[in-house]
Amino acid sequence: MTQQPAPALSPEPAQPPPRRLHHVDNLRVALTVLVVLHHVALTYGNIPVWFYTEPAQDPTGGLLDLLVIINQTYFMGLFFLLAGYFVPGAADRRGRGGFVRERLVRLGVPLLLFVLLVRPLVTTGAYQLYVEGAAAQGAEMPYWLFYLVSFDPGPMWFVEVLLVLSLTYVMVRGFRERRGAVAGPLARPEDTAPLRWSGPVLAFTVGLAAVSLLWHWVNPAPYWPFVGLPSPDYLPQYVALFTVGVFAYRGNWFTRLPDRAGWYGLATAVLGLLAFLALSVLLGPAAGESGVAAALFQRVAESFFSVGVTLALMVFFRRFLDRRTRFSGFLVDNAFAVYFLHPLVLVGLGMALGGWEAAAVVKFLVVAALAIPLCWASAAAVRAVPGARRIL
Repeated sequence: MTQQPAPALSPEPAQPPPRRLHHVDNLRVALTVLVVLHHVALTYGNIPVWFYTEPAQDPTGGLLDLLVIINQTYFMGLFFLLAGYFVPGAADRRGRGGFVRERLVRLGVPLLLFVLLVRPLVTTGAYQLYVEGAAAQGAEMPYWLFYLVSFDPGPMWFVEVLLVLSLTYVMVRGFRERRGAVAGPLARPEDTAPLRWSGPVLAFTVGLAAVSLLWHWVNPAPYWPFVGLPSPDYLPQYVALFTVGVFAYRGNWFTRLPDRAGWYGLATAVLGLLAFLALSVLLGPAAGESGVAAALFQRVAESFFSVGVTLALMVFFRRFLDRRTRFSGFLVDNAFAVYFLHPLVLVGLGMALGGWEAAAVVKFLVVAALAIPLCWASAAAVRAVPGARRIL
């Protein structure tokens, strides 16, 4: 009796590439606009952590400070969520080595160019102040010394942290592959597959508040010099949301998230914001020295607000802005270049309008209206240079 050869197993059909999520692209554009507005508010408010500032001389500066404080609770965390979403797919396509090379080019090169080319230009005014201060004490301040003592990557701290998180992802993935935990890209759930979200979202929100409070006790510093992290208090949020983004890709969560999650997010965001503002008013200047109960309440309020805004924006953009037009495509394609170049535009506008006397909020509105189109026009012009699109 002869043994018949077993029929060859046909390979499983390749998974089709996931469709482009235009609402995610459009949300990135909106967040980039918010970054520009955030730094315009720093220019004319009372929080002196920008390259060029004109401290407010009227009460409207307080409104700009409030905008900055509220933005800080969620908008960079949302950036990390979106960034984390695209990491697993890129690593699947390129392999670990190819992904690392691509990240070093797309993130590392812009970071290096910023600190070597853009930062010296936007710190010219600050350097003059250092020179005058040193001269008043009979000393000199060469530029190389100023560059070292005042060094930080400015808004490119986001790229710096994102590069670290991306390389960490590769290391963890490599470890899991060596242990056989990952055999290859896994099939992602269908867009219509139901998603259990309410319990996990609530647990994540409360857990984030607890971890953030513990982190604040371990690391109370409001700023990390040289590394340039302007908001180390929110580092747990950044890491957590980046990680959620990675799992969101594998689980196709951005598409499967039901619309009612947006209404939940809106409700919790409103309640969280009201609680946060009420606590700030009650504690006043003593907010930073509050006890354990007040500090925990503040972290819980911040977490519910930030997670709620994230859910609401994700659902809103998917429901109403999940399309690409010629204009939106222009905005999407140039958004990263805007992030890279906007300090030059804002500092230039600030210096050009330096003699203008007006209320802080009026300056904010005028400069914002000028800066946003100028940023995108500048980004498009720079990306037209041969080779620039590879890194921007």
